[in-house]
Amino acid sequence: MKMMKENHFNREIQVFENRPKHLFAMLEGTVQRYGDKEALVLNNVRLTYREMLKKVEQIAGNLQNSLCLKKGDRVALLLGNNIEFCLLVFACAKLGAIVVPLNTRLKETELSYMLNQSGSKILFVDDEFLEKIENMRDEQSIKQVQHFFLIGNQICKRKDYLPFEILEQSSSISETNLSEDDPLFIMYTSGTTGLPKGAVGSHLGAIHSSMNYQYVLKTNHESRTLVAVPLFHVTGLIGQLLHMVRVGGTSVIMRRFKTEEYIRLAAEEEISFLFNVPTIYIMMMAHADFPLHHYLKINCIAYGGAPMSSETIYKLKKYFPNAYLHNAYGATETSSPATIMPQGFPEDKVTSVGMPVPVGELKVVNDQDEPCPPGEVGELLIKGPMVVEGYWENAAANQTSFLDGYWRSGDLAKIDQEGFVYIVDRKKDLINRGGEKVFSIEVENVLYDHPKVLEAAVVGIPDPIFGEAVKAVVVPKNQETIDVEEIRGFVADRLANYKVPRLIEIVEELPRNAAGKILKNVLKKL
Repeated sequence: MKMMKENHFNREIQVFENRPKHLFAMLEGTVQRYGDKEALVLNNVRLTYREMLKKVEQIAGNLQNSLCLKKGDRVALLLGNNIEFCLLVFACAKLGAIVVPLNTRLKETELSYMLNQSGSKILFVDDEFLEKIENMRDEQSIKQVQHFFLIGNQICKRKDYLPFEILEQSSSISETNLSEDDPLFIMYTSGTTGLPKGAVGSHLGAIHSSMNYQYVLKTNHESRTLVAVPLFHVTGLIGQLLHMVRVGGTSVIMRRFKTEEYIRLAAEEEISFLFNVPTIYIMMMAHADFPLHHYLKINCIAYGGAPMSSETIYKLKKYFPNAYLHNAYGATETSSPATIMPQGFPEDKVTSVGMPVPVGELKVVNDQDEPCPPGEVGELLIKGPMVVEGYWENAAANQTSFLDGYWRSGDLAKIDQEGFVYIVDRKKDLINRGGEKVFSIEVENVLYDHPKVLEAAVVGIPDPIFGEAVKAVVVPKNQETIDVEEIRGFVADRLANYKVPRLIEIVEELPRNAAGKILKNVLKKL
């Protein structure tokens, strides 16, 4: 794991000395080492790495020759988790085209904005999402897309949809001059206000993120992961798919998460590496089918995106005795991980999101952008090859989101003397109660420790005396009845009185945007 300093995107950053030249080269290297190993599994489809490479080259050749797809062109994917998604990512990488993964839960107005803002030339759509595209075409809101591909068996009134199968014919391909600094994807951030921003990720970033996972999680060609999170997010795309291609592991893909099927596949497919939000683990271990299987093959469990209660961590250790647990923290702009908890971390670090990835540089700054000493809370800034170059055609966001090569995360954090990072809150979610700062994540962590609480979110609401008051919105576990005073007393026993929620609401589910993030602005208005 030799590292060195190089200049990329006008930033001096740490990089791995020995690395693939671009994403397609990463696939080729894996084929040379593990060509006959399973690469992709979905239902009855099982592709080895050699078979995967052949299909990728066929698709790239047909896109190049038949549709004149060239370096820098954008290709949008409105697809669920499927084999075609995986193949298209590498086919576009071979040509230097830029993949635009679209969140399938978005509304038509959001999708049309992204298609137009990215200038996507080709669109691949699953037939289950065809109605959205048809409505946009009826309204003529997506005029830049030149070619439409339909995946599935649905018959459409328009005759200009091309079948995916025509891309799987034999075809020659002309070599493209690729650089690791070339854009690989445009992934739109899921901001709760304003227009989404298209984060431009590079080959360099995706490769380094894959290698960061490899070195910290210690995965290898025997690793098998179960992909239940969407491939249009960095966790599924980079944290699992590209990561497994890097090490020669296997990605078993689920079309969508279903608890019963997830449990079955984890056992039947001898999965060794799980990567999910905490809620999936909670649902998995609470399901009636969970005790029917053993999980001795699972040796690595990663999680992130929300606080993990101490109860859930205890259960994971109990039911997966051979697994290391790894909290991870990152964002679209960091091509997945910025920090990962190392193996065998000390018990007193359990609330940390880990340490900076090997090539990552992190610092915490105050409101004047001055470095904070260890243990002091400030905004977390992140630097490294995994950080995106910037936002697609968005000079204003590029001006405000970067500082001296560091990306501004917008998260409040602290870094202790040993280098462990603790996320304290989103900067915009900090609650100011009469001059006392209340970090919502601190209160949420306590709420998650309550045995009856499934999910919780904390926000600030207007208060005529203190300016803001603490409000908690709680989702109870199945068939549990929660008493508000019981919750308030539980928090009061563990935190200072000014941090105890003045208002507690019990709901069936938390409001989320299309990316699955909790909409705290909505919670304030409940």
